[in-house]
Amino acid sequence: MSTKAIRHPVDEILPLRRLLPLGVQHVLVMAAAPISSVFLISATLGLSPELTGNLLSATFILSGLGTLLQSFGPWKLGARLPFVMLPGGAPVVLFLMIAKEHGLPTASGAVILTGVFYFVVLPVFARLLKFFPTVVIGTMIVIIGVNLIKVSAVLITGQPGSAGFADTRSILLALATILFTVLFFRLLTGMLRQLAVMLGLVAGTVVAAIAGAADFSSLTAGPVVALPQLMPFGVPQFDIIAALPLMIFSVASMAEATGQTVLNGEIVGKDVDARRDAPKTIRGDAIMSVLGGFFGTSLMVTSGENIGIVRATGVRTRFVTVAAGVVLIGIGLLSPIGRLVNGIPAAVVGGTALIVFAIITVLGVQMLRRVDFTDHGNMVIAATALAVGLLPILAPGVYDQFPDAARMLLGSGVAMGAFVAAGMNILFRHVRTRRRPEALGSGAESEPGPPPAASTSPDESRQP
Repeated sequence: MSTKAIRHPVDEILPLRRLLPLGVQHVLVMAAAPISSVFLISATLGLSPELTGNLLSATFILSGLGTLLQSFGPWKLGARLPFVMLPGGAPVVLFLMIAKEHGLPTASGAVILTGVFYFVVLPVFARLLKFFPTVVIGTMIVIIGVNLIKVSAVLITGQPGSAGFADTRSILLALATILFTVLFFRLLTGMLRQLAVMLGLVAGTVVAAIAGAADFSSLTAGPVVALPQLMPFGVPQFDIIAALPLMIFSVASMAEATGQTVLNGEIVGKDVDARRDAPKTIRGDAIMSVLGGFFGTSLMVTSGENIGIVRATGVRTRFVTVAAGVVLIGIGLLSPIGRLVNGIPAAVVGGTALIVFAIITVLGVQMLRRVDFTDHGNMVIAATALAVGLLPILAPGVYDQFPDAARMLLGSGVAMGAFVAAGMNILFRHVRTRRRPEALGSGAESEPGPPPAASTSPDESRQP
C-alpha cells in the first residue's frame, strides 16, 4: 500500500494554490484578536506609537510561530492538529492588571513565570484528565462557544456605554457579512465553498468601504519591515505573588485546551486521547508563553476560532494552519499587511466570527448528544456546570461585589464551568457512598460502594 493511500486527512499536503488562500482565511478570522489585544494594552498603558508597533509585530510573529509549533508538533510540543495560536482575551486583562499595579517589567515576568508554571503543574493535571469524560468536555465546549459568541457580539456593537454603542450601520454591516457568508456556502462548490468564510468577510469589507466605514488611510504610513524588540519593557522582574492571577488562570486554560484538543481531533477524524494529546497542546502554549514574556506579550494560547472554520470548510489538514502560521509571521514582519488587516471594520470581523463561534457551540451540543441524559448524574453534571459557567457570561458584573481574588475566578465562565463539571463528575462517578440499610433489605451497615442507580446505567461518557 502506498504512503498516500494510508495518510490520514489531517496529514495531507494540499497544493500551494489551495493551502495559501485557506491559510489566509484562518488568519482573517482570528486577526482581530492580536490587533485588539495590542491596542488595548497600548491605550490602557499609554504606550508610544513605536512601542505599539513593536508589540504588534511581536504578537503576530509569535502567533505564527505558535501556530507552526502546534501544527507540526515536534518533541511533544504541540498536538499535530490544525490549531492557530493567539494572545488570550482574559490573560490580556490580567496582564494589564499586573502592569498597572506592579509595572510592565513585572507583568512580563509574570507571563514567563506562568509559562514555567504550566510545565510544573502539567504532570499533576494530566493525571486528573480521567475526570474529564464526554459530559464534562461537551459542556465546556458549549460554554466556550457561547463566550466566544459574546466576544464577537462586542466587536459588532462596541462596549456597552461607549460612544456609538450598537450603531445601526455596524449591525447592518455584520448582518450583511453573515448573509454573504451563508449565500457563498449555499451557492458555491468545491474550493470556493471552502473559502466561503473568507469570501464573506471580503464582501462585507467591500460593502463597508462603499458605505465609508472602512479606513485604509494608514496603509502606506510607517516602515515596511518591522522586527520585534527583545524585552521592550526592560529586563523582566519576577514576583510570584504578582503572577498569581495569571497562574490561577493557567489551570483554567489547561482545561480549555483539553476540550479544544478533543474537539479538534473529532472534527478532523483523528484518534485523540485527552491524557496523551492534551498535554502536547498545553506544552505548546507554555513554551510560546515563556517566549512571549520576553517580547512583551501576554500568555499565548490555542485559539478556538479556527476550530469552527475547520468544521465549516471540511478541510482537515494541519498544513492549512501551517500556511496560516507563515502568513502570520509575514504580517508581523511586513507592516503594511498588518495595517491592511487592521483596516477591516470590527463589525465585519464580528459578523464572520459569529458564524464560526456558533459552529463551535453546535459542536459542543453534538458532543453532548452522545451522553446518556436518562442517567440522573449526567443531567445534573451538565445542568449545574452550564448554570455556573453561563452566569457570568450572560449576567456581566454578577460577582463585582466579591473580593478581587474570588471575582477573578468566579467571573471566568469557562473556568467555573470546567471546574464545576469536573467536580460534579468526581462527586457522581468517583466518590463512594454508603447505601442505606433498608435499601439493602438488611439492618447491617453496607460496605462502601458505587452509587446504586447513577453508576450502573451504561454511559459512554465515563470513558476518558
